[in-house]
Amino acid sequence: MEIYLSLGSNLGNRRANIMQALGLLDEALGVSFSRLSSIDESESWGFDGPAFLDCVVRYDLPEGAGSEGTMVPEPGPEALLGLCKEIERRLGRHETLEFDADGGRVYHDRTIDIDILLYGKLGMDTPQLCIPHKLISSRDFIKKPLREVVSEELALHFKDILE
Repeated sequence: MEIYLSLGSNLGNRRANIMQALGLLDEALGVSFSRLSSIDESESWGFDGPAFLDCVVRYDLPEGAGSEGTMVPEPGPEALLGLCKEIERRLGRHETLEFDADGGRVYHDRTIDIDILLYGKLGMDTPQLCIPHKLISSRDFIKKPLREVVSEELALHFKDILE
């Protein structure tokens, strides 16, 4: 199962935050990431704040077991979301979702942000999780690095959001 996550940081040692998050993801998933995009700087999106470092990471998860006999089961999308949120908390992100008067999300600075972009060919839209991530096509800081690491098969499948 191919999963793609975006990682971004605009507080503290941004590169170290991303590398620490990658290590914790490897540990939690029981496999090392298979591809990492370039790590690029971008302006804050949706609020005024310091610039972000952003990247996209690809994990190729074996179905049903982790590598080297660890037997870490492939997490479902909701469990993967829980892992990402736990890693964010461990790295110092403590955020309560906030919305403006028009119902738009209010964004803030963060030590680390981990978003699920793609989970194989799965499509889902729940109050907690939307896959593919609904803002891929409008965020070049996600779309560009995702194009660097996405498999040919998934690039074709999600061609409309990657163009």
